[in-house]
Amino acid sequence: MKQVLLTVLFLCQSAAFASAEPACAEARLASDLTAPELIGEETAEDADPTVTVEPAVLVSRRPALRPCKFRQFEVGRERMQARGAVCGDWTILGETRKPVAGKARGCGITNPVRVYKISDIALSQFSLMDCQTAVTLKTWIENTAKPAFANMGGGLKGMRIVGHYACKTQNNQPRSRISEHARGKAIDISTFVLEDGTQITVRDGWNNAHGAVLRKLHDGACGIFGTVLGPDADRYHVGHFHFDTARRKGAPVCR
Repeated sequence: MKQVLLTVLFLCQSAAFASAEPACAEARLASDLTAPELIGEETAEDADPTVTVEPAVLVSRRPALRPCKFRQFEVGRERMQARGAVCGDWTILGETRKPVAGKARGCGITNPVRVYKISDIALSQFSLMDCQTAVTLKTWIENTAKPAFANMGGGLKGMRIVGHYACKTQNNQPRSRISEHARGKAIDISTFVLEDGTQITVRDGWNNAHGAVLRKLHDGACGIFGTVLGPDADRYHVGHFHFDTARRKGAPVCR
């Protein structure tokens, strides 16, 4: 009787494993994977039919499917890199670059990326920055910029970038402090391009019909970025927004 019960239990476990296997096989097929080689395990043909399986060693084989799932994650990362994604984010497209060493003290980026599209919004040029700045820019695009233009001209399509990494002082002024641009932590935006071709510039729109939406963009960046400067800040920012991820002890600077 004991032998019969053990046989039934073994058959039930085999059936459970058989029902689970196709899911993993299908996942491997969908990911263009081949089954991993099993080293040191007996196949059904190699097993000795005279061996009696004791209850103490009966263990579910379901955990054997986990490596298949982990491999799918690896394939996902590989496809993400092949697509051109950087900073571990599907929506930030560009390329990783070697560390940038500036000519002046304080300049350079340890882990730079050159970005050309973020959250499906095209940048007018490859923009060099660090990943913190790229991810912060993505947050602003998704939470502020896209909603602001949702009902205008078919939505936001692209942005004209007029400043990214550059080894320079603030506003290019002699004896000024090193700019956040010199650390790869700043981006300057002058124009917003909509799906229907409409171009809204910071210089012309700030005090005209597009002033309301431009102020939404400016205000929405405050608190996300460490510094937000626009046309009301000074004469150096009349034609563009300056956003940077500078670390500050106090509140963010928004002017």
